[in-house]
Amino acid sequence: MSSRREFIERSAVAALAFGLPRGLGNFAPQQTFQLQEWTIAQLQAAMRSGELTSQKITAFYLGRIAELDRTGPTLRHIIEINPDALTIAAARDAERKAGRVRGPLDGIPVIVKDNIDTADRMHTSAGSLALARSIARRDSGVAERLRAAGAVILAKTNMSEWANIRSPRSSSGWSARGGQGRNPYVLDRTPCGSSSGSAGGVAASYAAVGVGTETDGSILCPASMNNLVGIKPTLGLISRAGIIPIAHSQDTAGPIARTVTDAAILLGALTGEDGRDPATATGAGRTRVDYTTFLDPAGLQGARIGVAREMVTGFSVRTDQAYEVAVEVLARNGAVVVDPADIPHYGEYDETEMTVLLTELKADLNAYLGALGRDAEVHSLEELIAFNVANRDQEMPYFGQEFFELAQKQGPLTDIRYLNALARNQRLSRTEGIDALMDRERLDAIVAPTAAPPWTIDLLGGDHGGGATTTPAAVAGYPSITVPMGFVSELPIGLSFIGRAFTEGTLIKLAYAFEQMTKHRRAPRFLPTAPLRGFTGL
Repeated sequence: MSSRREFIERSAVAALAFGLPRGLGNFAPQQTFQLQEWTIAQLQAAMRSGELTSQKITAFYLGRIAELDRTGPTLRHIIEINPDALTIAAARDAERKAGRVRGPLDGIPVIVKDNIDTADRMHTSAGSLALARSIARRDSGVAERLRAAGAVILAKTNMSEWANIRSPRSSSGWSARGGQGRNPYVLDRTPCGSSSGSAGGVAASYAAVGVGTETDGSILCPASMNNLVGIKPTLGLISRAGIIPIAHSQDTAGPIARTVTDAAILLGALTGEDGRDPATATGAGRTRVDYTTFLDPAGLQGARIGVAREMVTGFSVRTDQAYEVAVEVLARNGAVVVDPADIPHYGEYDETEMTVLLTELKADLNAYLGALGRDAEVHSLEELIAFNVANRDQEMPYFGQEFFELAQKQGPLTDIRYLNALARNQRLSRTEGIDALMDRERLDAIVAPTAAPPWTIDLLGGDHGGGATTTPAAVAGYPSITVPMGFVSELPIGLSFIGRAFTEGTLIKLAYAFEQMTKHRRAPRFLPTAPLRGFTGL
């Protein structure tokens, strides 16, 4: 057992490593931020009336980032500002003045994760120094749709480097380019990952909405831990073309927002077929450009909702207590609650999920890196591993690249071990898992706590959270939405609504009704640590 002196020294090193001075007091912005917590509808109303322009809104958000991201609480959620953001906003204003408004996102600043290609003057690096000079030659499908909708791509957000697939000992929210991101609610707590910057930035009002990506939990967990709404859509609803991959059988982009309404608006702008991503063909005829039609405050009336308990509770006493209250809210507002409704085979495909992810990582990342231009330092996973070794002091000061090394040893996508694992995962998570439960109980959705409360940041030991419930929907490629469920001693927690493939509309309806009944969303206060005096446990 370490001595008390060793413990104090380790704690001091850990605190200094992510830039949190001991004794840091409460942070308060110098002045009230005019756009704090403003919704897309409020921003649009201000532009319609002439009170604000897109350019003024963009300037306000840039000032907010300057105040909070590298000074003040130093949240570290932005890797790179779009140098053309104000110019793009001015163009949107000129179009509006000429009578053209492209839709609800026209002129609205959006922040996007640093693994999403934008063919502009920003880089796309997944947080890694290996791609710090890499500029995409073509927009990703996501960026194309954002531009078509009139959005202003404001900045690239920090993330768990390489989307948290480098090491089992990683610290969520850390990248070599961006440093360690912090939770804006409690600064010594994790923002979760890997879409940490998109979530933390939206929570702190850096922009109206943000785009994240998920393979397993990377939208839902940071949204939950930053008191936000996150939508992990059905695989194929949104194009993955031009997104630095982990695994094509699970990867997807999705919205992160402060309200269900704003998340629904962003989702509609992002959906649709893309010839560069064959998976989007599965969504033909099943996607929508407007998901706000599902926003119904009485949406819980008559809905059959299954209450998952096994494998999703028991990790956090206070979270479980909040979950019981949430279930009561569902029932009180007209839902038919089926309790319990445990997801079959949950936990039985953890090992085979990793087999699939590592095999697809090698193939998919090699394809992405191999197509990059000369500005990239690496063009294969093998070269990336070597780059990290050569730049160990900057790239691996806290944790290694064990997952990369395991992925490099995997066989091709024709390997029978991989094919069997993929088939097993999809069978257990889909036909014998979520689908079987929903068929048997005639459910519209399944609910579960999204995750335990945010854990303390520990660069030396890595993440140590537990209780996330994202895996069944992730492995199945099915949709899930998290919505704020409350707080545990100032630490945000969320409730997930899980459904069948392409039932985003139903989940949005249910999540919106729950949101309207509870109103758990509130702005962060940038507390230095959680107020735990007299607290008996999470």
